[in-house]
Amino acid sequence: MDTNNMPRILMADDNHEIREVVNILLSGEGYRVDEAADGREALEKIRSNPYDLVILDVMMPNMNGYQACMEIRKSSNTPILFLSAKSQVEDKTLGFSSGGDDYLPKPFSYQELLSRVKALIRRYQVYKGKDEATGEHGPEASPQQEMPGEGNGQGSSGIVPSADGRGTGFGQYQRGREEPEKAILLPGIQIYENQGRVLLEGEEVELTDIEFSILCLLGKHRGQIFPIQHLYECIWEEEYYYGASNTVMVHIRNLRGKIEKDPHNPKIIKNVWGKGYRCE
Repeated sequence: MDTNNMPRILMADDNHEIREVVNILLSGEGYRVDEAADGREALEKIRSNPYDLVILDVMMPNMNGYQACMEIRKSSNTPILFLSAKSQVEDKTLGFSSGGDDYLPKPFSYQELLSRVKALIRRYQVYKGKDEATGEHGPEASPQQEMPGEGNGQGSSGIVPSADGRGTGFGQYQRGREEPEKAILLPGIQIYENQGRVLLEGEEVELTDIEFSILCLLGKHRGQIFPIQHLYECIWEEEYYYGASNTVMVHIRNLRGKIEKDPHNPKIIKNVWGKGYRCE
């Protein structure tokens, strides 16, 4: 097997047994897994190697997972998945606020871990592949790789959104779509799907992939109310589960903090009590 074409994952945890178990599980699924014992070691590896996913424990010596995540985000858009025994809402909020893409509490099932890993890498590889096609290389750009157990082209569905937005996955609002450039307009905001760019009053705003996808989905269906379950299943391309509402709310809160003049009194992304979210 050509290991150069295998998606590469960095697993950072100070518990050797957890690193070993995760390594064995993911290696058996066709991933190449590197290990780090703390946040500082993880940063050193990331600076010298391209990764398709970084898995971080929170409580690590020298540099904890939140600190490592913030440092990674200064130079890389590589997706980050937190694995942690800290499972309170406040812990997840810190994880997402520091730049994480997903948060899986310990203990976790193998199937749940694998589904999160596949989803995050699939989105990232679609993003990278489109960037390369348009010549817009991100900080970790490299040749697009095939997902283990999936054929080429998986992860970018090509489904045309229906009138109510159903059937649209993350790939539909992924950065780097091969279509003529056309801005989605919101009050004071221009969204360019082709380039993966968002301008606020003429100034570019840095959004995570999840934030970008949420904004595109709501922006393309202005006035339509999206229930939290619908938002989660459209953007994350996973079946809704208990606790996913907190994940959506944290990302909405972070997005508002970047595009709203007053995030506590939002004018762009409105919360319709008991129903969901919509863009005005």
